[in-house]
Amino acid sequence: MRVYLLAMLIAATVAYLMTPLARWCALRWGAITAVRDRDVHAIPTPRLGGMAMFAGMLVAILMVSSLPFLSGVYDNIRPLVGIMGGAAIVCALGIADDIWDLDWLTKLMGQVLAGGFLAWQGVLLYQLPTAGMPILGSTRMATFFTVLTVVIAMNAVNFVDGLDGLAAGVLAIGGTAFFLYAYLLTAGANPGAYANANLAALVLAVLVGACVGFLPHNVYPARIFMGDSGAMVLGFVFSAAAIIITGQIDPEQVLVRQRFPAFLPMLLPFAVLLLPLLDMGLAIVRRVGAGKSPFHPDRMHLHHRMLQLGHSHRRAVAIMYVWTAVFAFGVAALVRWETTVVLITFGVAVVVATLLTLGPLRGRAATPPLEAPL
Repeated sequence: MRVYLLAMLIAATVAYLMTPLARWCALRWGAITAVRDRDVHAIPTPRLGGMAMFAGMLVAILMVSSLPFLSGVYDNIRPLVGIMGGAAIVCALGIADDIWDLDWLTKLMGQVLAGGFLAWQGVLLYQLPTAGMPILGSTRMATFFTVLTVVIAMNAVNFVDGLDGLAAGVLAIGGTAFFLYAYLLTAGANPGAYANANLAALVLAVLVGACVGFLPHNVYPARIFMGDSGAMVLGFVFSAAAIIITGQIDPEQVLVRQRFPAFLPMLLPFAVLLLPLLDMGLAIVRRVGAGKSPFHPDRMHLHHRMLQLGHSHRRAVAIMYVWTAVFAFGVAALVRWETTVVLITFGVAVVVATLLTLGPLRGRAATPPLEAPL
């Protein structure tokens, strides 16, 4: 655990220190988010925060590579090359989009290229943990589903990145739950049996660290946005970690008490990304149903609805943090506690989150933009 915490600390420190430089670059290169009808910020704000987060993750990965505890992870360097190389591709793509506002087709092609590079380096979604039996019949099919997974994750995170600190906080909370899941499941099995699970834990640790380091600059009122360069990197790295651990755990090797949680690595990524996936799905249905493009912007995202319910900017973000924690930790807890206890606790947490969302804390409904930065 200490090694993972060290990697997390390095990523957080580098991301925190590099964010002012990213802001300077954004101002110099013209990567600034103007105030549009669908936005909630009141003044033009620089983006490119993803540059700092990617730098934090990359430096952390490099600095811990010589530690003996992680020697098994670095014996086969191809998965890490696939993850960080693919992240570099989407970060560069996001930087270009933050500066020049690329069209959706160009971005999609870049995302597919990054997913293809990840698959080429051997990170493939090829099976579920069903007694080691693969569910995908060929490498070509596995590659297709791998690319599809990372593209969906990248766009889901991008959809939810609409309030200051929202996307970074959601991924920090959900990533922490997923990290603990990977770590505890690995610790409960035969040491050394799950090198891939260790790799997933390392990748998630540096992702969480990068988010935590960036958040002080991004919480309301934000001095910088992560932009597409950040949202796509977070979605890509998170989905890569999910692919690494999904289907690569042999249930026969897991302790009897932990056998049921071994079948949940496919569910947990969905729990972590529930809000982004829900927001993206509703947006697509809403826009297509109205005869518009799925990429047509509007002001009906979940975060817009929270503001329209009467929540302040900071309270809306905090409530979405709560919902993320409820679902992510609710699933991850199954690796540690009995199912009945987890379900009861989860039910109570859902009630509390619902009261926070719809209860008396709400103010008067408003239409964004709501508040000017201090």
